[in-house]
Amino acid sequence: MSASQGSPSTFGVIGSGWRSLFFLRLARILPDRLRPVGVVTRTESRGAEVTAGWNVPTFRSTAELVKHERPDFVIAAVPWAVMPAATREVVGLGVPVLAETPPAPDLDGLRSLWADVGASGQVQVAEQYLLMPGHAARLSVVREGLIGAPTSVALTSTHLYHAVALIRGLLGITFEPATVNARDFTAPLLDPLTPDGWTGATEPTPATTTLATIDFGGRVGFYDFTDNQWWNPLRTRHITVRGSHGEIADDLVMRMADPTTPVESSLVRRQTGVDLSLEGRDLHAISIDGHVIYRNPFFGAGLSEDDIAVAELLVDTGAWARAEAPAPYPLAEACQDHLIGLAIGESARTRQDVVTTREAWSIR
Repeated sequence: MSASQGSPSTFGVIGSGWRSLFFLRLARILPDRLRPVGVVTRTESRGAEVTAGWNVPTFRSTAELVKHERPDFVIAAVPWAVMPAATREVVGLGVPVLAETPPAPDLDGLRSLWADVGASGQVQVAEQYLLMPGHAARLSVVREGLIGAPTSVALTSTHLYHAVALIRGLLGITFEPATVNARDFTAPLLDPLTPDGWTGATEPTPATTTLATIDFGGRVGFYDFTDNQWWNPLRTRHITVRGSHGEIADDLVMRMADPTTPVESSLVRRQTGVDLSLEGRDLHAISIDGHVIYRNPFFGAGLSEDDIAVAELLVDTGAWARAEAPAPYPLAEACQDHLIGLAIGESARTRQDVVTTREAWSIR
């Protein structure tokens, strides 16, 4: 997937929390690629705050927003419990929707949502992890066949459905049944940084680590996640993708140059703004052995790698809604991610294997 270079993607947003403002911030940075047409807020007072801060009109209902100006798509950035209702509402208005992850809280919710809107083909989900530059580069290495057929992915980075999306994407898994075996372990861990900032903590507190195997019938995912791993600087992130002819270990690629010569290559970032580089602080591209396998579609904007991924998802969703590009991340894929994520939680609680089967969204 690559960000379309056409007209700006226009979008509306349901909700005015931190995630909604995240999207508005990207649009402010990339006005030639993204344009918000309005935000739905519950109260006029909150709407006035959003308009004052972001110069975007606000409305009390999605119908009002769409009537004011029909966007390419509407983002449902609301709490889990109301995500399915918001998604149904947008589809009912005849507008494509980008739902936040996960699209429904539980398995019954996923099944019900799919039964109601799956056939519409109008729902994408905001799963950005495979678009993050490092992961996108690794996916290119896999797809170019440099490590042969992928056989396993070991990931310690992010949680549940996001981790499953990475594992499935790198292994080339679609909707195959999976056997999940998960266990929780608790150990002391200092937690110096949270979303609210530095804690000042000097003593460790109990933290839970969940370990799981996800067996897709020959191809395997290994899941490892510790509470607050996104923020805790004392827990690094790692990924290993093993294949029939080599492996990727973080930014290292091992493979055979000939029958008796293993070679080692690195994924090399061209990062500007370092030392005497005057191009601004930014990621330009990622290469391997001089071959560019990833280019930042927003080079010059100075975005973080997560921002790059989300911005690309928004631009691509707009292009898809205008029938100019393929679907970036359909509802069926996100349902499958959350199905397996829920199985990880269930297996950890029951200390028994959980086997997923084909659901309605996988019968296509």
